[in-house]
Amino acid sequence: MASATATAPSSRIQPLRELGAYGNARWILLAGFVLASILEVLDTSIINPVLPTMAGNLGCTFQEIGWVSTSYILANVIVLPMTAWLATRFGLKRYMLVSIAMFIVSSALCGFATNLNEMILFRLIQGAAGAPLISMTQAALAEIFPKHEATLSQSIWALGITTAPALAPTLGGWITDNYAWPWIFYINIPTGLLSMYLIGRYYRGAGAQKGGTIDWLGIGLLTAGLGSIQYVLEEGQQNDWLADQLILKLTILGVVATLGFVLWQISPRNRSPVVDLRVLKDRGLSGATVVMFVAGFGLYGGLYLFPLFAQVVLGFTPLKSGLFMFAPGLFLAFTMMATGMMMQKKVPGRDLSMAGALIMMISMWMLGHMTSSSNESDAQLALDLSRIGIGLLMLSVIVAGVAGLKAESVKQGAALLGLARQLGGSFGIAALSTYVTRMTAFHRYDLAARMYSGNPLADDRTNMLKGALYAKGFDLQRAEAGAHTLLDGQITRQAYTMAVNNAHVLIGIMFALTIPCLLLMKRRAGGGDAAAAH
Repeated sequence: MASATATAPSSRIQPLRELGAYGNARWILLAGFVLASILEVLDTSIINPVLPTMAGNLGCTFQEIGWVSTSYILANVIVLPMTAWLATRFGLKRYMLVSIAMFIVSSALCGFATNLNEMILFRLIQGAAGAPLISMTQAALAEIFPKHEATLSQSIWALGITTAPALAPTLGGWITDNYAWPWIFYINIPTGLLSMYLIGRYYRGAGAQKGGTIDWLGIGLLTAGLGSIQYVLEEGQQNDWLADQLILKLTILGVVATLGFVLWQISPRNRSPVVDLRVLKDRGLSGATVVMFVAGFGLYGGLYLFPLFAQVVLGFTPLKSGLFMFAPGLFLAFTMMATGMMMQKKVPGRDLSMAGALIMMISMWMLGHMTSSSNESDAQLALDLSRIGIGLLMLSVIVAGVAGLKAESVKQGAALLGLARQLGGSFGIAALSTYVTRMTAFHRYDLAARMYSGNPLADDRTNMLKGALYAKGFDLQRAEAGAHTLLDGQITRQAYTMAVNNAHVLIGIMFALTIPCLLLMKRRAGGGDAAAAH
């Protein structure tokens, strides 16, 4: 960076914050960075509750409207790995400001969209613009805060990116009920403008470093690889996966292009790789990348699973299932702050992340044993614990993941962690959706086989239902047919309950498998984790 001393023997770059260049403005900048980060994560999930309403307004089917979400994530995943390279080439401050400006404009255009094609185009632009807002703001924090405040600033910043996805569905439903769906996009405008002002006014940032060739081959392979994989994850379930020719071809293209991209990025012939994969030689970052993938899988997969379970099994309304996530969101916010303070007090980040993984395993075990007779307090406790676990895990992993990197590599490390989280979330939703569908069919077949005619328990249940219908005025023939229909519905509901339980247990197993990766991280005191990154 521009302020590094010429005589410094270390290969690390001395950031401006060591010279006190930002002063109290660092806290104002932190607010600007948090607002920018919230823009990106909020628009990933705030749109989900309003898709049915949007489909009616735009004149498309429920399957077609899914592209409003897919297009955003698709562009985001493609651009995300390139953000460190783009920030270096054009300057971090300029890149952030241009990205926020594009996000604001595309948000307004999304609100003005009159058909599905326009909406998809504007969401593609919005996703590409939002890609750097998390990883680059995290990297900028390393530049403006002194070492003793590094962990605290990271915890406040991480608070936004972890609580926003949990609260987004509730906010989206409330806005749609009280105003209209375009307002879920319009609220980005004042937030983005304030963030732009704070960053533009107070942040200096590193200048552009032009020169060298552009890795067009790497960009092409990255776009083809991640774009194909993301499409397969988003659309595979509803198209029967590899039975669909397009999904099959894109799967092959995604695997081949991604493998080619990795080989090209590490090739000695590539003088200016678009993604510096050499940072993954740091065992802390490589372990953190795997853990962030699983954390994204668990966080976004859980946000997908529980509302469906609550509505189908527990009988919640869509609004109630959204509001039910509010308290866990508060627990997440509290835990993020507490984690930051504990790391500030030199509690080793690895210990906190191990505790978080253990709590996630316990909460998933609890959710994996829910039944239709479970009360709300059981579900609330399990969800609250899961958010405590995620809060402990994600912040400590984010900080520890970049702890061993040189200052000039922090942007790339942060981008890879962000990519792992995003891909983990996409893979989690796709995998859990397929898993629940297949396991529901499996359990339904097994339960139905036990309910054969002549089974005393099945006969008793059928006769009880038939008697209840007959007492309500149905004739015997209609009462018997209705009893079988009701019993079939109960079997399906029970099969779905068992499938969702299996899915939660699967998430718990994945968190158990992160333990070896967490052990790769050095057991530094909390403040050192952050400080070492700078």
